[in-house]
Amino acid sequence: MTDTNKKDQLYTLIRNNPFISQQDLAGELGLSRSAVAGHIAGLIRERRLLGRAYVLPDSRPVLCIGAANLDRKMRTLATLQMGTSNPVSSEEVFGGVGRNIAENLARLSIPVALLTALGDDAAGHALQTHAEDAGIDMRGSLHLSNTSSGTYTAVLDEHGEMLLAMANMQLYEQLTPAFLHSRQPQRAAAALTVCDLNLGHDSVQALLADARQDDSQGRSPAAPLVIVAVSQPKMAHLPQDLTGLHLLILNRGELETRVARALPTAADLRAACRDVQRQGARQVIVTCGGEGVYFTDGDSLDAPILHLAAREVAAVDVTGAGDAFSAAVCWSLYHDSGDLKLACRRGLKLAAMTLESDATVSPLISAGALDDIDDADLAPPPPTLFQQD
Repeated sequence: MTDTNKKDQLYTLIRNNPFISQQDLAGELGLSRSAVAGHIAGLIRERRLLGRAYVLPDSRPVLCIGAANLDRKMRTLATLQMGTSNPVSSEEVFGGVGRNIAENLARLSIPVALLTALGDDAAGHALQTHAEDAGIDMRGSLHLSNTSSGTYTAVLDEHGEMLLAMANMQLYEQLTPAFLHSRQPQRAAAALTVCDLNLGHDSVQALLADARQDDSQGRSPAAPLVIVAVSQPKMAHLPQDLTGLHLLILNRGELETRVARALPTAADLRAACRDVQRQGARQVIVTCGGEGVYFTDGDSLDAPILHLAAREVAAVDVTGAGDAFSAAVCWSLYHDSGDLKLACRRGLKLAAMTLESDATVSPLISAGALDDIDDADLAPPPPTLFQQD
């Protein structure tokens, strides 16, 4: 039998069971494991497979809904002085929380689609082309005439830490409940829906209502809904009733805004996570920068709230690290839906890779980036100013 026939037989076996091991494939086909690996590599090159777990091109995608911006990053060359001119270096890159998550997922080789709003300008055309070249399905996005695309301008200090950010994102108000309803067939085909809070309150509420309806009617499989916060001011876009929400990802400051109180200790943070669960969110992840992450280890109110230390890295630029974390969590839920601890460990790894890069989405991220998770993220957390209990 020819190699071509063997490769086609292998492809059929994978289509029938995308999680079949290479050893089992070798046994079924009477080939060596190295020969199987060679055929799989050929199928990936031909785009008949899309990477780990032998994802097929027609697999259900992760659907990201949110911002796709032109980001301007200005880094001060010395300590910032307010009220005067400061020398900076600057660059323009593609950004937006929803878009960043989608690109990370595409680099991790799972099918991904993005619903966003783009202006009819050079930035909008460039964002569309770049996303499609990265492997993101943009067919459902909204194109607005006589409108500028979204922009985000960040001022970073000489160490890459953000000092100030300014967002011009009014066009995302056009991602209305009616628009979301018009994309219902695409939304229904998703394996997981990830929404950022650049969407308005009514649109987020519509997504939650649909998620609640899926739950109440027992639709199987209902696409779990993940909401990713983007800033403290935009926490106002998050409805009070979170019933139907599978997972909320936010940082400590955003959680403080949500519960309307300071959270100076780990005990305070855990109590706030529990408050958010009582509001209807099944699970919560809180990122705390260099102090790691807290997450609910289960969707019951008596499940523990655990902590993982951040990886120690020499940060080059913090931009996009949180989006990389969220993307890795979503990638993990796509493959291993019940293990939030593993999802957070993967998130910390991808965030560290992004911190070490001057790019918003690290060019080193690829299909195998999350295959191996070592024990570095399980070490005791270093001493910090954040009070542990």
